[in-house]
Amino acid sequence: MTTIIRSLLFLLTVGLLAMSAAKPTRVVFFGDSITQAGVGPGGYIDRLKKMLPSDQFELIGAGIGGNKIYDLFLRMDDDVLAKQPDVVIVWVGVNDVWHKASFGTGTDPDKFVKFYEALVKKLKAANARVMLCTPAAIGEKTDFSNQQDGDLNQYSQLIRDLAKRQNIPLIDLRKAFLEYNMKNNPENKEKGILTTDRVHLNEAGNILVAEQMQKALTEAVK
Repeated sequence: MTTIIRSLLFLLTVGLLAMSAAKPTRVVFFGDSITQAGVGPGGYIDRLKKMLPSDQFELIGAGIGGNKIYDLFLRMDDDVLAKQPDVVIVWVGVNDVWHKASFGTGTDPDKFVKFYEALVKKLKAANARVMLCTPAAIGEKTDFSNQQDGDLNQYSQLIRDLAKRQNIPLIDLRKAFLEYNMKNNPENKEKGILTTDRVHLNEAGNILVAEQMQKALTEAVK
């Protein structure tokens, strides 16, 4: 009888270990309206679900339109940490720049960095692997005449520097979008190449972002 019980306990332990090993990596995409739209049909998160093995990845969107870095910080507990993520991909910055011109608001560079550092610190304290994204575009003209090009480049560099200081993987969407537009926007259009309205993604934009995210996630879980 003792032998049978031991055998059953062994099989149970093996089964539990197998179930634990098979648990998919839970990824939360944390951002603004671009991420909010990303979960919809054809959005970059929706596309990623078809590109990544479902038994290896669980993808969750946590985007809210109009959000800036301090909005993310304030809702992080309920919208991200409560989901117990293994990986958090942070994609923010467009509204911190864009709203300066469109609404007279925005986020000053020093405050942007402080809030971002605090956000990263809290995510790391929760044992989540963090990945950072640079803001992709506010206008697609390739001659650097988009109104917010200067600020967008500055904030992208702030994120690159933060990723380097914290030894965090970076998904440089700003760089990827610029390179794509240089090759595919010979008429110097302000929208319609990767975006519908200079900011939000069209089909090509969603495909490009999904490809960049897939590459980064695949590297992260090796």
